[in-house]
Amino acid sequence: MNLNGLTLDQFLVFASVAEDGSFSATARRTNRAQSAVTYAIQKLEEQIGLPLFDRSGYRPVLTEAGAALLPRAIRIIREVEAFSDQARGITQGLEPELTLVVDAMFPMPRIVDSLRVFRERYPTVPTRIYVASLGATVNLVLNGTCTLGVALTFAVQDADLQARPIETVRMVAVAAPCHPLSALRRPISTDELQQHVQLVLTDHSGHTDKRDHGVLSRRNWRLGDLGAKHAMLLGGLGWGGMPLHMVQADLDAGRLCRIEPEEWGKAAGGVELSMCLVHRCDHLLGPAARWLSEWLFSGEQAAPYHGAALQAGEEAAE
Repeated sequence: MNLNGLTLDQFLVFASVAEDGSFSATARRTNRAQSAVTYAIQKLEEQIGLPLFDRSGYRPVLTEAGAALLPRAIRIIREVEAFSDQARGITQGLEPELTLVVDAMFPMPRIVDSLRVFRERYPTVPTRIYVASLGATVNLVLNGTCTLGVALTFAVQDADLQARPIETVRMVAVAAPCHPLSALRRPISTDELQQHVQLVLTDHSGHTDKRDHGVLSRRNWRLGDLGAKHAMLLGGLGWGGMPLHMVQADLDAGRLCRIEPEEWGKAAGGVELSMCLVHRCDHLLGPAARWLSEWLFSGEQAAPYHGAALQAGEEAAE
């Protein structure tokens, strides 16, 4: 077996003959002499040491080895085509990759919708998606891991970042039906809340760890994952704030109950958190990232992106 001289053209001819059903048909479609097509297949068979077609009948038929190797040959062809398309896109200014980090509180269906459109518009740009929480989202943009981020506005405190609001997420306080607080159909004082464990999303990044937003109880369990917090709320291990869009189905089904912290005052129906698009000031967004940021901002491609620095300091309920 000698694989050193394998060429893309051999794979193309192999796949073409398998699809067309004959050497002559491939020769006509590719405007080649039939002898050239036959030679390409023979040379490939010699190099791999296996017959690819049974030529004993009227038409060539894939051998068992040929049928097994054909899907891999097709994958090689597609990979080379994708390589060529991506290289062409890069030479035209497209990013070699799009990296995006999304805060776990952001409505994921909106991200899915945007990426579905993005994939159709920029099929040659691979994407790398991260999901993080609080300041960890901002950190991934600051350290260059991600080009673009969707973050909580109060976590964006660095002058090296540009940001603009794109979404408001409503936070609600919830507890499981079995939790004592769920039986209270009135505003609940902080003294009462402090008698119960509050489940709190914590920030390992250092950006917001010294500012406890909406933490009302001295008894609290801190978690680094919003999904884990959700599961523990459902399990009745404590009470806490969650994005309404993430728990609406639980509220409708009775798996969770709304509670009303008295300290929220007029915001007892929920605390609104602003979310924003963020990227480094010293990093010029490429065409793909710029398009995605505009889609997330407006739901469709809009005017050229001009980020503006946002002032931090928004209070949030954990």
